[in-house]
Amino acid sequence: MPFSPSKLTAMHLAIGSIFISLVVLAMKYAAYLLTHSVGLYSDALETVVNLTAAIGVVIAVWLSAKPADDNHPFGHHKAEYLSAVAEGVFIVLAALSIFREAYAGFMNPRLLDIHWLGLSLNAGAGVVNGIWAAVLVRQGTRMRSPALIADGKHLFTDIVSSVGVLAGVGIAALTGLHWLDPLLAFAVGVSILWTGWGLLKGSMSGLMDEAIDEEEQEQIRTIIMANADGAIEAHDLKTRHSGRVIFVEFHLVVPSAMSVDTAHAICDRIEHALMDNMPHADVIIHIEPEDMAHEPHSEGSMVF
Repeated sequence: MPFSPSKLTAMHLAIGSIFISLVVLAMKYAAYLLTHSVGLYSDALETVVNLTAAIGVVIAVWLSAKPADDNHPFGHHKAEYLSAVAEGVFIVLAALSIFREAYAGFMNPRLLDIHWLGLSLNAGAGVVNGIWAAVLVRQGTRMRSPALIADGKHLFTDIVSSVGVLAGVGIAALTGLHWLDPLLAFAVGVSILWTGWGLLKGSMSGLMDEAIDEEEQEQIRTIIMANADGAIEAHDLKTRHSGRVIFVEFHLVVPSAMSVDTAHAICDRIEHALMDNMPHADVIIHIEPEDMAHEPHSEGSMVF
């Protein structure tokens, strides 16, 4: 049977990122050796960051897949956020190294060799990164993997900087304006810093138990409303995301005379409906008697 993209796992993609990073690094470093461009050096250095981050993603995906245990009753899903934070730190360190090289390039300008093979190698590496970045973001979104999505978005910024560097190196070599090369390296460093900030910010939202987006919350409310026949009201909906898992918690008000078995059956129905639509959901429902119901029009209440 032919291999289907749907059979890909997060670990397959994480290991694939290591292989892709090694190939791209070899291509970009060869381009730097052929041209002696500070800009291409900065581009190659960013790929070292990609490789380091890819190794971190493999470790994070492996840890996050471990089942819950006594010490981690909610699972190990946040390991992926730690990977993204580490990637952000590596990006900052790479940017500082690029700034140093750019400064040295301004102080001691180098003659550039417009070596077409070198430029072609760098361009080819950008194409490889572009294809792989699209795969990571698409599959990472499908799998709800913050580590894979962060890795893919990082590669997209690598493509943008590569295009700018290639254009600048070509112009600098053709015009003799050698100061353009370190200037572009500096611009790449700024772009990398911005990417690092974005990764750190996104990862911190997961580590700080930020609620899921409003569209998904509305989907949860709709599912609860459609499957709560027999209950009176639901309120105090709380959500958070941890890697690919969505934690959902709310209070369900039932008639005081309702039996425990009947109330439990309603909870099971709602929980199964939520998990059918959100396979990675972890649902907790608190049952309350009807005298605990909120005012009919209170904010956030779902009256059935």
